[in-house]
Amino acid sequence: MADDIGMALATMRNSRNNNRPTTRGSRLNIVSVTLLLVSIVVGVVLSAVTVSPFPAILLAIVGIILAQAPRIAQEWERGVVLRLGRFVGLRGPGLFWVTPFVETVNSWIDQRVITTGFAAEQSLTADTVPVNVDAVLFWLVHDPQKAALEVQDYFNAVTWAAQTALRDIIGRTSLSDLLLGREQIEGELQKLIDERSSPWGVTVQAVEMRDVLIPESLQDAMSRQAQATREKQARVILGEAEVEIAALFDKAAATYGSNPTALHLRAMNMLYEGLKEKGALMIVPSSALDTMGMGALGGTAALGQQFLTQQQQAAAAKP
Repeated sequence: MADDIGMALATMRNSRNNNRPTTRGSRLNIVSVTLLLVSIVVGVVLSAVTVSPFPAILLAIVGIILAQAPRIAQEWERGVVLRLGRFVGLRGPGLFWVTPFVETVNSWIDQRVITTGFAAEQSLTADTVPVNVDAVLFWLVHDPQKAALEVQDYFNAVTWAAQTALRDIIGRTSLSDLLLGREQIEGELQKLIDERSSPWGVTVQAVEMRDVLIPESLQDAMSRQAQATREKQARVILGEAEVEIAALFDKAAATYGSNPTALHLRAMNMLYEGLKEKGALMIVPSSALDTMGMGALGGTAALGQQFLTQQQQAAAAKP
């Protein structure tokens, strides 16, 4: 089980690193490449006309400088522009220009919703039970200026803030509340992470707990406890049914006690239901037959059956 948990957490970390947005680095674009190629071509043509390499070298240098000016930001991006180290504004989306060697695009801020997986390994709950909790954070940058200037690496900052908040929530929550009250815990976790990341220009949209792993020994104990609880509930239900049946029998006895005819009809119906099946046998107390007035009838039927039997034996004995 420990190996499975380790593999799951390693996969989560790799997925988190792959989903990380690019915030730094120069990026080539079609406009920069076009300016550089045009400068080189014009320089080569002038060098061929003047029979001198200086025009080609000069225009190549100019093309390299001009290629630093155009920048293209995607629809979901904003470029943070610094002029001699000072913030001058946000640029984008689309094509914009910067002054080469004077202005730089320090970072590109992705304003789409970002999903980040995070986990708390072997964290103790309020009732000292070690658990591994795996969760997913949905967040976005609503203020690119704060994300670029107020924190060194907003992506790592949000990830670490989510992990520490998750450990904090687990430490003050019991295991039963952690397993049953996920929606409430997710709401508290979202609120806590949002409070910590709001100064960085980040908004948390949702937090979802994917899995809660507990030790196998504790799983077996919880399974036995749940089974015992179900058996207890079944016995309680049977006891309540017996009480209700006894109350109905008591009410029926009071009714039959004041109405003997109804009791006789009911007894005869019970005998009929028991004897209507072929080959059925029912043992009835003699007191019941006497109460229903069926003792004489039963004796008469028996004598009649005996007389018929004797006649059949006599007829068989004659030659």
